[in-house]
Amino acid sequence: MTDLPKSRYLDRRTPPHVTTLVLLAGISALSMNVFLPSLPNMAAYFNTDYALMQLSVTLYLGLTGFLQLIIGPLSDRYGRRPIILSGTLIFLIATIGCILATTIEVFLFFRMIQTGIAIGMVLSRAIVRDMVPANQAASMIGYVTMGMSLVPMFAPVIGGYLDAFFGWKANFSMLLIVGVIVGGILFFDLGETNRHRSASFTAQLKDYPELFRSRRFWGYCLTAAFASGSFFAFLGGAPFIGTFVFGLETVELGPYFIFVSIGYLLGNLVSGVYSVRFGINTMMLYGTLVMLAGVAASILALAAGATHPLAFFGFMLFVGFGNGMTLPNSNAGLVSVRPHLAGSASGLGGAIQLLGGASLAAIAGVILTPSSGAYPLLYLMMITSVLALFVIWYIMRVERQTGALDQP
Repeated sequence: MTDLPKSRYLDRRTPPHVTTLVLLAGISALSMNVFLPSLPNMAAYFNTDYALMQLSVTLYLGLTGFLQLIIGPLSDRYGRRPIILSGTLIFLIATIGCILATTIEVFLFFRMIQTGIAIGMVLSRAIVRDMVPANQAASMIGYVTMGMSLVPMFAPVIGGYLDAFFGWKANFSMLLIVGVIVGGILFFDLGETNRHRSASFTAQLKDYPELFRSRRFWGYCLTAAFASGSFFAFLGGAPFIGTFVFGLETVELGPYFIFVSIGYLLGNLVSGVYSVRFGINTMMLYGTLVMLAGVAASILALAAGATHPLAFFGFMLFVGFGNGMTLPNSNAGLVSVRPHLAGSASGLGGAIQLLGGASLAAIAGVILTPSSGAYPLLYLMMITSVLALFVIWYIMRVERQTGALDQP
């Protein structure tokens, strides 16, 4: 927005520096995937089966999605800064609980409280939209998530080694240390960007119908949900496939997650450079086509008799690339349909994405067996990609009727 001062690093009177937004979003991603290679060992530690242990991913995504319904309106009412700092503190307390847990029930309880860090995914987008208009927001979100993608690129690798040498609790100890550091930076650098707060929290919730009535909001929201659905399904099923289909050990499994993260990094780089030039709808369209091509190529490689893990994990680079092109633009679109409701739109859109992602991650855990191979997961990812394409075509049709975003 034009009434915000220029950012100055570690100055709480100005909007946050872009690196602070990267850290804010990055710690959310770190908490989601750093321990994925440890899931089989964690199941053994708590003496439970893999499906129950996977709830640490599925329930986390689902509750994160639900919280985003509340986080957005809260930040529109009370401001971005107090909500972010409160969520970070809750995350730190919950992380300590995860480390000290001795039963699966206690662990899952504190794991759910860790969702306080969901503020990073919701409000980093809303803060960007506070600062700049739609196409520029897509570009800036692309750069933020490009930097953020470095975290999930290396997190499973680091997590795998920490598990192998120190046990699964080392992953959560790292989360605690990183959380304290990021929390300190947020405290000193995160200036308030919401200069147009709603009159009350109840009034803010009453504005949701305005979003519900917008065809374009639903278009961008569902595009993001279906596109990210492929990624979340991958998160839910990849540890099982790597361990039980390809026979990978924990240390071997972690590096294979780099492919999807490298793709996501490159896709966000493309978004950062080209979204302003080509527009968010065109970027979403091509991103989804790339994602679909990657899934199809993996299916063909496995059908041709390929047995190396790269036949599955290697093609996930294209899935990550497609997500990196599609998600910054769809997220910029959904928070730009009603700019005065950017926080609520980001929260509602994020909730739908993550609730859908949690469902797909759960489905992936159920449909996979050692004898089925990777095919059920790949077919699920293909279906979500095709659905995303249909929604993008619908958005383009609506735009031809009503005009582009940010037009009067």
